[in-house]
This record gives sequence, C-alpha cells and structure tokens, in this order.
Amino acid sequence: MFGTRWRMFRLLGIPVSVDLSWLIILGLLTFTFAYGFPTFARDYFPRAAEVQLSVFTYWIMGLITAIAFFACILLHELGHAAVARSRRMPVRGITLFLFGGVAEISDEPSSASDEFFMAIAGPAVTVVLAIICGLLSWFGYTAGWAPPVYLVLGYLAFVNIMVLVFNLIPAFPLDGGRVFRSILWGASGNLVRSTHWASIVGRVFAWLLIAWGVVLLFSGNLLAGIWTGLIGMFLNSAAQSAYQQILIRKALRGEPIRKFMNPHPVVVAPSLDLRTWVDDFVYRYHRKAFPVVENGHLEGLIETKSISDTPRAEWAHHTVNEVMRRDLKKITIPPNADALQALRKMQRTGMSRLLVGEGDHLDGILSLKDLMHFLNLKLELERDDGQTPDEIPMAEPVEEEDRDTDIPIRRG
Repeated sequence: MFGTRWRMFRLLGIPVSVDLSWLIILGLLTFTFAYGFPTFARDYFPRAAEVQLSVFTYWIMGLITAIAFFACILLHELGHAAVARSRRMPVRGITLFLFGGVAEISDEPSSASDEFFMAIAGPAVTVVLAIICGLLSWFGYTAGWAPPVYLVLGYLAFVNIMVLVFNLIPAFPLDGGRVFRSILWGASGNLVRSTHWASIVGRVFAWLLIAWGVVLLFSGNLLAGIWTGLIGMFLNSAAQSAYQQILIRKALRGEPIRKFMNPHPVVVAPSLDLRTWVDDFVYRYHRKAFPVVENGHLEGLIETKSISDTPRAEWAHHTVNEVMRRDLKKITIPPNADALQALRKMQRTGMSRLLVGEGDHLDGILSLKDLMHFLNLKLELERDDGQTPDEIPMAEPVEEEDRDTDIPIRRG
C-alpha cells in the first residue's frame, strides 16, 4: 500500500510516518485552500471580505490549513490507535498518505464491541476538533482577531465536518462501514460473513464514487472528477483487500508451521568459501538462502544478497562465516508457532524465508512460497459461509524474492 515513507516522531509511544504521496496532497490542499479562502470568507465571515489580503497571505494560510488539517487526521487516527491499545491490540504505527491517514493495527478485534469502539473513536475525535475549531473561529471573529487566524480555524471546522460526514457513511472500510460490520458481527456472531457483506456495501459505494467522478469529469470539473474517481478506486481496493485479510487470518491462525515447513533443509558450513557455495549450493539447489550449521548448531543464514558487496574475483578468498547473518532472533521462529505468526514475522522483517527452531537448534526452514501454497489449498478446500469459489479471493503464489507480505489492518 505504501511506497517510500519517513519516520517522523512518536506520539504516545506510537510511531508516526509520512508517505511520499503525502507531499502531493499537501500541495493540492494548499492550492485548494488558498483559492477557496476568499469565497469561504465572503460566505461565512462577511466582515473578513472587507479586509484586503494579499495573494501571498492566502497561500500561507492555505499551507498552514493543510498542515493543520493533517494534524487533525493524525489525532483522528490516534483515537483509533488509543482504543486499540486499550484493548490489548498491537499498533504498528500511524502513516499519513495521499488519502489521509491510517492506523496500522496488527490484528482484527476480538469482539464486535471492540470493533465498534475502535471504529467510533476516530469520528469522536473529529467531532471534538470540529467543535473546538468552530468555537474558536466564531470567538475570534466576534472578538476582532486578525482575519487569517479565524478564517483558518473556521475552515478547519468546516473540513473536519466534511471528513466526519464522509467517514460515517456505512461503507467498509470507512469508519461508518466498520461500525456497520460490528453491528452485523454482534447480531450474527460471524466475523467473516459480516466482513463479506460490509465489504460489498463498501465496494458499491466505491463504484458510485467512481461513476460520480466520471460525471464530474465530463461536465468540465476536471480536478474534482479525477479526485473523486481516485478515492472511489482506493475504497474499492481497500474493501476487497480487507475481506481478503480476514480470510487469510482465518485460514492461517492455529495452523502449525510444521505442516508445511521443510524439515530437512540443505545446510552449509561456515568455513565454506563463497565460490564453492555459489557453484555447489546456489546453482545446484536453486535457492537464495541456506542455514549455516556447524557441529549440529545453528550459526546463522547465508543469502545471495549477502555477497553483493564482495567482488566475484574474490569469492574464493572469503568464507560463508564472514558474510552470513547472525541475528538468529530476527530470522528464526519457534516450531510451535502458527502460520499467521510466521506471516507477520515475514512482514515485519521483509524476509521470504524463516529458520524454524529455538536457540541454536534447527528444526527446518519455512518459505513464503510454501506458506502461500498452503493458504491457496486451504481456501480452496474449506469454503464456508455460503461462499462460492468465485467469491473467495485466492492468494496468488508468491515468488521467493517477493517482499510484499504486509497485511496489517488499516483504519482510515
């Protein structure tokens, strides 16, 4: 979902990041707000219309408003994250990006009530922000504050109300859609079925947005049409992805990795020179990573990328021990872990293989490709909830070098 992003700071212990796409929307909002302020002032603050403000002032006001708006989005997501943490759910972080912000929560809620309170927390924060900004704006207007100050506050109140109304539409995965899912879940007791129907409503709403964007486009409103269509496409993809995540979690949770790990991996000795390793192991077994074992004890992991800084001509003069990874805690997983834990660890570390074992004992090796094959088989053989084969989104087999295993629950 995200491309390049920067870790900015921590808020209440939660990492806050900014995606590269955020810069695009920052510029767009600054432009929109700067040109919208004069109309806003005339419609809501007649006295401000009498004050002559320079074009530069409007641009500065637009930039401040855009940054403040994202601060409001951040607080909205912090509301989701705070409730999630209070319900003992791990929060990986908050990211601001093109379409606003997301709180990355690493698991589904354990009950319908948890889902409801997490979903409603964000809109509740937005209501408070809209009231505070609105009251400060009107107070500043009547008290004779400088027009730029109460205009910015008034605009923030306005856009927070718009965000609130949009977010409360019962279209999954918007907050209103998550509230809708929590109600279905509480009534039926079935999270998968509830997510299925909530995602359908979300996708219908998304296609309506796309259609409306096309109408705006052909009516001459180019920017609004493109923006509305992009939001619709994003919501459609997010609704489908959220449903897939539920199916994946249901299929993998509780399944021991012993079922599909390789219990007899090919291992190499740390004293082996890199030239021999490449010729006799990489080219022979067509693998990119091998456990390093000596005298029955796991020492580390050697990967093809480990020798990227070693010139080919020098391979014969360096050993596996010199370039192998030794951070066993990061690259191993206990044999009693389940498949979902393994997938999450691959997601966190960006690895497509994990060594299975504890301490320096090696029980086997688990690849992302094996895990995805198991997932495909289980989803195909264990269809339930009245779904037909076409309704179950199958996970495509993933090549071993693929690093895109990120499946956090994201709340926008």
